[in-house]
Amino acid sequence: MTLFFTSLAFAQTIISGNVVNHKHTPIYGANVYLEGTYDGATSDENGEFSFSTEERGVQTLIISFLSFETITIIEDVSKLNNLQVKLREDIESLDAVVISAGTFEAGDNSRVSVLKPLDVVTTASALGDYVGALQTLPGTSNVSEDGRLFVRGGNADETQIFIDGIRVFTPYTPTTNNIPTRGRYSPFLFDGVTFSTGGYSSEFGQALSSVLLLNTIDEPDQNKTDIGIMSLGASLGNTQKWDKSSLSFSASYINLAPYLAVFEDRNEWKKPVSGAQGETVFRQKLNNGMLKFYAAFDATKFEVNQEDINADDGVNFKLNNNNFYLNTSYKGILGNSWTLASGISYTYAKNKIGIETSEIDDTENSAHLKLKLKKRFNSRFKLSFGAEQFITDFNENYKEDMINETYGFNNNITAVFAETDVIFSKKLALKVGLRADYSSIFYKTDIAPRAALAYKSSKNGQFSLAYGNFFQNPNSNILKFEQDLQAQKTSHYILNYQFVNAGKIFRAEAYRKDYDNLIKFDTDYEGFDSDFNTSGNGYAQGLDVFWRDNTSIKAVDYWVSYSYLDTERDYRNYTTAAQPSYATNHNFSVVGKYWINSWKSQVGLAYGFSSGRPYTNPNTNKLLGERTKSYNNLSLNWSYLLDQQKILYVSVNNVLGFKNVNGYQYADLPNLNGQFNKRALTPAADQFFFVGFFWTISQNGTDNQLDSL
Repeated sequence: MTLFFTSLAFAQTIISGNVVNHKHTPIYGANVYLEGTYDGATSDENGEFSFSTEERGVQTLIISFLSFETITIIEDVSKLNNLQVKLREDIESLDAVVISAGTFEAGDNSRVSVLKPLDVVTTASALGDYVGALQTLPGTSNVSEDGRLFVRGGNADETQIFIDGIRVFTPYTPTTNNIPTRGRYSPFLFDGVTFSTGGYSSEFGQALSSVLLLNTIDEPDQNKTDIGIMSLGASLGNTQKWDKSSLSFSASYINLAPYLAVFEDRNEWKKPVSGAQGETVFRQKLNNGMLKFYAAFDATKFEVNQEDINADDGVNFKLNNNNFYLNTSYKGILGNSWTLASGISYTYAKNKIGIETSEIDDTENSAHLKLKLKKRFNSRFKLSFGAEQFITDFNENYKEDMINETYGFNNNITAVFAETDVIFSKKLALKVGLRADYSSIFYKTDIAPRAALAYKSSKNGQFSLAYGNFFQNPNSNILKFEQDLQAQKTSHYILNYQFVNAGKIFRAEAYRKDYDNLIKFDTDYEGFDSDFNTSGNGYAQGLDVFWRDNTSIKAVDYWVSYSYLDTERDYRNYTTAAQPSYATNHNFSVVGKYWINSWKSQVGLAYGFSSGRPYTNPNTNKLLGERTKSYNNLSLNWSYLLDQQKILYVSVNNVLGFKNVNGYQYADLPNLNGQFNKRALTPAADQFFFVGFFWTISQNGTDNQLDSL
């Protein structure tokens, strides 16, 4: 009998310990067990656990609890007693901190989305252009006659656009004075948008103010065909899906002649705008990754005679543009927690421009090659690094009377970058990066450190800080005449607060930007006779506020944006520092959408307000010392489901017909009273009307194009 009890005591081993969190507070209910057995227990209110086992030798003890990282202890069972176990918070849970300074996410897969893909194309004032939708976000200035993105005191050239991480060199359709451009690419091919108004990753360079990242759809859900008949033209799209691959394409034709025959504007059109556009995306699933092939082509032409105070017969302008963009990218898993992202893009852009008797032909060939590697060491430490090459070959031929001149440049930029994410806890995260750009045209390397820190202050709120240096070469209007320069520079400082809870998002962000090495010249415009240098400087500072709510009011989704901007620059041909003509001190927008079930309709509105913009009155001799009146625009749209797959869509831009003024043009010479006469620069039309019929033919019979309107 004594021998029996002795053997039983020897066979049973007691495993015990105490489980606490990082604050040494006991964790009640933690699950503790030996892997591959039924032996285990849960911790009590004091965090203590104890159980017996007959297992012997080296075993694996698992300690887990919801919202905490699982602990694994591999040890001889004889040593698994009186354990002191400290669990760390699971930093990959949904309520963990996210670095958000300077970044707006728009995607179904992002952890915190300010906008969804649907929002990008259903905003009433956007007219189907993703750039127009982004102009309702804080940090942007409304430059209605231009149409591009002007971010936090930066001009439009300071924002760069990427598709699947690869640079787009010519993202906008060409235009002329006082006629806004549009983004070239169709919104329905993209399912994610990241709009960084500052402080962005070291992965992206050659952008002083902002980057816009567009991600194509990874995997369509079914075969379908989309047909559109519009007051401006027609569109056709098709998607074919196979087991491990898919192909999507879209094509459209636009001609403003019929529209202008009904709604005349202030321009004298010789040949109204017409254009054709086509895009395609091919996707191939591989064993460990995804290969995408994206191509887009568009052609635009028009001829117009525009009013000019210095020309009684106006100024004739004609344009013929062809643009081709090719993008191939691959993302895959290499093993051992390594991932690879690579890609290459090629752009061909050809412009033939006529201004009165002048003829300008320019051709750009550009390419971007990129390779990025990422290593996930554990849930708290990640490292990414890579290299990229930008190649630009630009040539221009200028003819006027007896003049025949050729200008151009070749520029290769080689860049390397590295960045690490350190997640200290669910409440604290750090991102540190470094970028180096070598420009062959300047024989110079620019080093750009960047960092961002985020702290979760409450269950739903967090603060973020960001700092970084950013460099960008001058644009082709400068480099075609002068290459003995250097890259322009900004330094960004950002403080962000974000609150997210149950369909509500609030963001407030203060920032400061300091500019150095800005381009200056001594003529009215850039030209072969200009004396260029990089002695310009400036600053931009302000506050951006955003609020979105889609739960408080049934069937209503709305957001409100406000931006305050204080900025001055001494650049171009400025004689002193001044607020640029494109910058507005106050920008305010409201976007609302309401679904009326009984009408099978979605109605939307968008209101935008901007304070007056600076302009120079030569009668006062004060640079940019006057202000235009405030800008106002109220736009409405209505989507009516004729049936599940057929939609009638109507939109009216500036429905109240506000008489907006973009600036003033002054005569070159004074009148008899010694004063310079002026004329207001107004939009070509106070209102714009759009009507379209959209029909989807799909496998399930329920899809429609509501998310593309």
